[in-house]
Amino acid sequence: MQIFGVDIGGSGIKGAPVDLDRGDLAKERHKVLTPHPATPEAVVEGVREVVEHFGWTGPVGATFPGVITDGTARTAANVDKSWIGTDIRKLVSDRLGGTPVTVLNDADAAGVAEMHFGAGKGRTGTVLMLTLGTGIGSALFTGGRLVPNTELGHLELHGHDAEKKASSKAREDEDLTWEHWARRVQKYLAHVEMLFSPELFIIGGGVSRKAHKFLPLIEGISAEIVPAQLQNNAGIVGAAMAADGRA
Repeated sequence: MQIFGVDIGGSGIKGAPVDLDRGDLAKERHKVLTPHPATPEAVVEGVREVVEHFGWTGPVGATFPGVITDGTARTAANVDKSWIGTDIRKLVSDRLGGTPVTVLNDADAAGVAEMHFGAGKGRTGTVLMLTLGTGIGSALFTGGRLVPNTELGHLELHGHDAEKKASSKAREDEDLTWEHWARRVQKYLAHVEMLFSPELFIIGGGVSRKAHKFLPLIEGISAEIVPAQLQNNAGIVGAAMAADGRA
């Protein structure tokens, strides 16, 4: 069975049909750059472009970088603040000609996919998925159940939002070595571990493809730390799962 998933991020909007039996993309994903300013109207036009690239007409699951309740954005991270209070579900559905749309937090979507098909499969303890990208997203699970909208990338760490120091974008913007950046990620993980005592950290986002460059450098964390198996496609898969009622 195939459902379409689209992942809205601060730097890109990407999507594809998803094979929900395999938990993988049915076709190679299509990506467009996130417009700047990333207003609702401009971003939704990007979503339309991604969906119509495949000629898709069925249900669509979409992620969003912020707190989502009943399809409406309550916060907005790394996109225009005019998203706050927007009924994303209706906005995207209207732009796609009335197709059914399901919306959830981007990291929650990635986490749901990893728990069902990836690194968290079969784990019943406390698991924390962290997506290191333009910002830091988080998805917290206990007993296999999602605690939605945790947004732990905005925890204060040494006087700053953690994502301003430990995101993949921070590494790129400051031209940090992998060693320097790994120390920042280590401090962030230690802080989160103190608060939630997870048994497993799953590290996702685009940087998960390069996990071998920084995960071995992280020390002093009691929890197991592994890269996301679905890598940067996890959000797309999780969005499709949500549209099918599996998240």
